[in-house]
Amino acid sequence: MPRPLPVVDVTAPICCEPLAAGPMSADDAVGLALRLKALADPVRLQMLSLLMGDRDREVAASSLADAVGVSGGTATHHLNQLRAAGLVSSQRRGVNNLYRAEPASVEALRAVLNTCC
Repeated sequence: MPRPLPVVDVTAPICCEPLAAGPMSADDAVGLALRLKALADPVRLQMLSLLMGDRDREVAASSLADAVGVSGGTATHHLNQLRAAGLVSSQRRGVNNLYRAEPASVEALRAVLNTCC
C-alpha cells in the first residue's frame, strides 16, 4: 500500500527558491508536490485554464462541468482538489458555488519551476 503524503497547510504561500537554485528542503518539496499533484490531471488543467481566462473571474461549477464535459459531481471533486491546493477559491452565492483562480499561487509555482536563478 502506498504511503500517504503528509497533510500540509497549502494556504501558506509558496516560498521556496527556484529548483535550479539548489537543494530543496523536504518540507518545501512536499508542499510543492501536493500543489503539482493537483495540476496533474487534464480536467483540472482545463478548469484552471477556463478560470484564468474568464473575464468575470468567477465561474459556477456547473458551467465548468459543461465546458469540460464532466458531470457536476466530477467537476466538484476536481475543483475541491484545486481549492485544497490553493490554486482556486470559491464563494457560495445562493445555490451556486462560484470559483475563481488564484493567479498569485499559479505565478508562485511558475517561479519555483523557473530554470534561471
